[in-house]
Amino acid sequence: MTHPEHPPASSAVALAPDTRRLPPRAARAWTEKMRVRALGDGRYVVVGQSDSAYEVDLQSGWCTCPDHQYRGERCKHLRRVALEITGGRLPDPDRRATTCMACGRRAFVRSEEPAVCESCRFTPGTTVRDRETDDLLVVVEQTGDRTDCVLIDEGTVADYPTNVGYPHGDPVVMCVYPFSGPADEPFEQQQQYAFPHSRLKREWRPQRDERDFPVVPASSP
Repeated sequence: MTHPEHPPASSAVALAPDTRRLPPRAARAWTEKMRVRALGDGRYVVVGQSDSAYEVDLQSGWCTCPDHQYRGERCKHLRRVALEITGGRLPDPDRRATTCMACGRRAFVRSEEPAVCESCRFTPGTTVRDRETDDLLVVVEQTGDRTDCVLIDEGTVADYPTNVGYPHGDPVVMCVYPFSGPADEPFEQQQQYAFPHSRLKREWRPQRDERDFPVVPASSP
């Protein structure tokens, strides 16, 4: 079992002011002040107004509180965890809270993925440009390894002369030069090169249908 270095926790506040039409347990889940903390592996700790702490396993629908253990009810603790996740304050069971290696912002990422947020992550096949040379590249893998920890012939990726100006904590992105190998050779089988994340920029090339957007000659001045 893994635990986040700084386990995320929600603040002890009430969530909704008007719950008159909700069942009692659902209303308490919304209105009572509770603190919820993610433990990892789909488990959470809920601390209630009386400072009683109970453990919730959301995937199995299990809670250690008496209401669930002895009455078999879907208790307010299970409901509150679901509300915190839906509100984006806590990670869902298959994600973990982390700090994005690229931008430094708090993010929820899948447990098996590198610590890079959705906005920064380069998915395989993404077309990017090298900021140093303006060369076109295709991403093969977005890793979670730091540039000062990945070895290449010249030392680490961070030590490479043209990478010195980029953060040593940058995650490494593995890329290929798309026109360097045979046209029918998969990118995964071509020579791959390691780049600092910050050295790459997305190459946006929107698709357009020329039948819908005909080229109109420029008028003479």
